[in-house]
Amino acid sequence: MTKSNQRGHPFWQSNAAYQVGFVVLVFAAWFSATRWLAISPLLMPDPVNVMKRLAQLLESLEWLDPFWVTASEVLSAFALSSLLGIALSFVLSRSLWVVKTFDPLLNGINAVPAILFFPLFALLFGLGPGSKIALGFTISFFPIVINTTAAFGRVESIHLKAATCMGASKWQLLRYVLLPSAIPMILSGLRMGLTLAFLSVLGGETIASFNGLGHQIAESSQAMDSELMYAWILFVIGVSFSLNTTLSMIERIGGRAP
Repeated sequence: MTKSNQRGHPFWQSNAAYQVGFVVLVFAAWFSATRWLAISPLLMPDPVNVMKRLAQLLESLEWLDPFWVTASEVLSAFALSSLLGIALSFVLSRSLWVVKTFDPLLNGINAVPAILFFPLFALLFGLGPGSKIALGFTISFFPIVINTTAAFGRVESIHLKAATCMGASKWQLLRYVLLPSAIPMILSGLRMGLTLAFLSVLGGETIASFNGLGHQIAESSQAMDSELMYAWILFVIGVSFSLNTTLSMIERIGGRAP
């Protein structure tokens, strides 16, 4: 048996190799476009200069304050949507008639672009964190409810009947029967909800805010500093990639849990 068979496929045949190759290809195309095409630096700055600005940004710790502002808004929106979403899903899933009645309604509301309500949220909560939290909550709430309701609906009815016959309360039914049985699908919905909360908060900060990662991108654009704007965009991409990788790991671990 060869070493490659003992250790599995070599790195150049792995998914990670293709992912790294794709990133390298993108930067090579970006670098080539700035060198040999007549593209204004305002639209597409030199990637070497952008990476230098990104390094300066990281070294100066200038990113800390806007990062924590965005993180606090995202986590607040996600916590609200998760708690209320799971609670509402539990109530809806107790009746098949209620599920059939409200599931199309929830899916219909979820199809409405919630970003349209941001001007209303800005009027109600101002341009500070409140409007971003409201937007993140609104956009992440419905996917969580829809996924969690479907997950609860797939739990074996015999398990629910057995727990009820043994005198389990509603809290015990949720804690010891529904959540453990439906955890893989619930984690999938929570992952989607957190991702949407992050994207919607960034969008709200880009439109109108006083601080946050989205605000930094918009402010750099208004100042016509495209190198700094691209540096902030790369930073946000790095945060998004780290978030998605962490959520994927949690989802895999949760999916293997008994």
